[in-house]
Amino acid sequence: MLPIQPELVQKVRKIDLLTYLQNFEPDELVKDSKDTYSTKTHDSLKINNGKWYWFSQGIGGYTALDYLIKVRGLSFFEAINKLIDKEDIEIPINNYFKNTRKISKLILPEKNDNNEIVISYLEKRGIDREIIDYAIENDMIYETKDKHNVVFVGKDYNNNPRYAFIRGTNENRFMHDASGSDKEYSFRLLSKTYNERLHIFESAIDLLSYATLMKMNNKDFKKENFIALSGVYQPSKNKTDSKIPIAISSFLESNKYIKKIFLHLDNDLVGIKAAESLKNNLKNNYEVIDGKPFQGKDWNDFLLITLENIKKKEII
Repeated sequence: MLPIQPELVQKVRKIDLLTYLQNFEPDELVKDSKDTYSTKTHDSLKINNGKWYWFSQGIGGYTALDYLIKVRGLSFFEAINKLIDKEDIEIPINNYFKNTRKISKLILPEKNDNNEIVISYLEKRGIDREIIDYAIENDMIYETKDKHNVVFVGKDYNNNPRYAFIRGTNENRFMHDASGSDKEYSFRLLSKTYNERLHIFESAIDLLSYATLMKMNNKDFKKENFIALSGVYQPSKNKTDSKIPIAISSFLESNKYIKKIFLHLDNDLVGIKAAESLKNNLKNNYEVIDGKPFQGKDWNDFLLITLENIKKKEII
């Protein structure tokens, strides 16, 4: 097997999936909306904004090379050879994805040998064990080796860690972002199937609490899109100057099919004002629903209140 020249590999990597399919497999493309496509073979594989994501399998990428390897099952050598004679096409036909932001290197805290303290902490917060295990198995939550803090990891569409929020598991309320964190990829649980709904929370704990409540009501949290804003969202005093947090705007830009947005922000003055600001900014393009907790300050409060009420009924 002859080695492939690095220069040629770099040229091949410039071919995005949409350009490849439009030029060489147009019958495979299905147009879902103005800027979103799927494929005839896999209807849960969505192409948008220069990226592609296969929801049913939880994998994605940017290039035709990624697609041929991850979806078609070709080896790296086979995929390169399939694209070699196509590297001279005009790239891209549709230049959807432009990213000029400087990407900092994320420095993740060292992992502990186990997650026992983190699991105990989250269970005390009322989070369902199955949901905790799901997040740990997918490298979205882990325990640090030194302080035994919990780390909530946010990933990009290639499943690479790009954000991490560190929270203490004791009473010190230690909280901060890991060095190099990109808030565009804050902690999230994304649907494995096509779903036009997006749920927005202030924190990862609230997100996991809401997922737990869904499970308690026999609903599948894996079929919903959840995003945490990585802290309190403070809108501008001037509503016209308020901007949508990058975690939300980036997700919506990459997932044009979203139609309904649920705002699960805190039931306090800051949360109420933030919800009003977001609704004002999003209402022209989406159906926006205020989904603040029915009781308590936030969704974790409401989960704990609900569990306590269930416990009282069982005792009676």
